[in-house]
Amino acid sequence: MSNAMFEKGFANRKAVLGAAHVEKSWANADDFNKPMQELVTKYCWGEVWGDDTLSFKTRSIVNLAALTAMSQHHELSVHVKGALTNGVTKEEIRAVLMQTAIYCGVPLALAGFRVASEAIAAWEAQNA
Repeated sequence: MSNAMFEKGFANRKAVLGAAHVEKSWANADDFNKPMQELVTKYCWGEVWGDDTLSFKTRSIVNLAALTAMSQHHELSVHVKGALTNGVTKEEIRAVLMQTAIYCGVPLALAGFRVASEAIAAWEAQNA
């Protein structure tokens, strides 16, 4: 594993998701799931998020749509908070979720709104 790419990924991951969240995930990694944590950190957060072609804000918007479409509520919650950290406004999050209603289906978008509402409230309480 390239240590430089891992370190870049670890830094990107902390910048978007918060150091406490990332360090907790890493500390909780065991022999079974640590290889997955390493893969996600190196390739997802180092290689992909580390590519300057798209801004973190744009990547967050893409993630919100994709995670809503896949009904991945836990990851959506994490990435709503990351999107707010990356400068995505609540109005932009709402617009993304409205867009998903048209292209992915109303039930998925409604679930996305429920998850996003809780995540926004938690993020605002933490960052007040």
